[in-house]
Amino acid sequence: MASVIPLTDLRAASAMDALDAREAFVRAAALDAAPAFEAFPADTRHRLLQDLRISVTDRCNFRCVYCMPKDVYGRDFPFLPHRALLTFEEIARVAGIFVRLGVRKIRLTGGEPLLRRNLERLVGMLAAHDGVDLTLTTNGALLAKKARALRDAGLARVTVSLDALDDRTFRAMNDVDFPVARVLEGIDAAAAAGLAPIKINAVIKRGMNEHAIVPLARHFRDSGHIVRFIEYMDVGHTNGWRMDHVVPAAEIVAAIGDAFPLEPVDPNYTGEVAQRWRYRDNGHEIGVIASVTQAFCRDCTRARLATDGKLYTCLFADAGYDLRALLRETYSDAQIANAIAAIWQRRADRYSEIRTANTSKPSRIEMSYIGG
Repeated sequence: MASVIPLTDLRAASAMDALDAREAFVRAAALDAAPAFEAFPADTRHRLLQDLRISVTDRCNFRCVYCMPKDVYGRDFPFLPHRALLTFEEIARVAGIFVRLGVRKIRLTGGEPLLRRNLERLVGMLAAHDGVDLTLTTNGALLAKKARALRDAGLARVTVSLDALDDRTFRAMNDVDFPVARVLEGIDAAAAAGLAPIKINAVIKRGMNEHAIVPLARHFRDSGHIVRFIEYMDVGHTNGWRMDHVVPAAEIVAAIGDAFPLEPVDPNYTGEVAQRWRYRDNGHEIGVIASVTQAFCRDCTRARLATDGKLYTCLFADAGYDLRALLRETYSDAQIANAIAAIWQRRADRYSEIRTANTSKPSRIEMSYIGG
């Protein structure tokens, strides 16, 4: 009688087979004779590759409940060892290849990118690429110390995560008892350094900080900073996401509009993730990012390079493509470009358009690993 193979073993074997197939695909594509630099690649839904988000660390000094909950990311969590991370030289090299393929915006992220030692050196290396908008997303904890050095190195703009202005709510959400005043100091330092316009991202989770929406709008509405309110998303599988935790973008806009009348603004460019609104009385902007209730997959032009060099074509992906192996072996820039172009050309991601209320997908890469 044949033995029964446990379902968990079958799933593990299937996952390994998929990873092996991806690795074989990447290496075969790299050796394709057709030069990828001849044309900008489009995916199966005719979306161009224009934005690259680079996660420089999987570590963070916050334990935000919607991203890196403390009961999962505790003291013994196995973060990546330093040798697994791409070096600054490797990041700069692969970023240059992406730029040649059509990328026009590079965002440094994490984890918390300012935890990566001497990050301003990487900023200087990336700023050498002409015509690229170089930005960074941070929780702001270290921004007051780093803002001037980042600007001097060539960083253009900064986005700061700030989920509430009242200290009690903010400390509860970051879950490390970090005071909101120090994030506000970082925002002021960034403005003084010229990292503008500053964008401020607020993730809104029902039952936790929906009361913070109007105070955030009020505080920043005359500052010139752009607050962007983000629907709570089902990124990864550790944040306990449920649909009833989501505060829809329409509800957010209505709440702000009741206090300060708003009018819609056209997008700055195709693929912009935030819906733009402005105050009728002063013309200053806010934004809402509604990937749950109003999916924008059809215009998505973003690729994500994880901390260990894997390339992901969707924020909600379950696996990536290993570029680090190519960077650390004898592959040329043109061959790595062939691999990237082939990965992008087979892309068909549209997770937010087909999301279900229970999001029963068995696994998803965590946002702290590939960047938001």
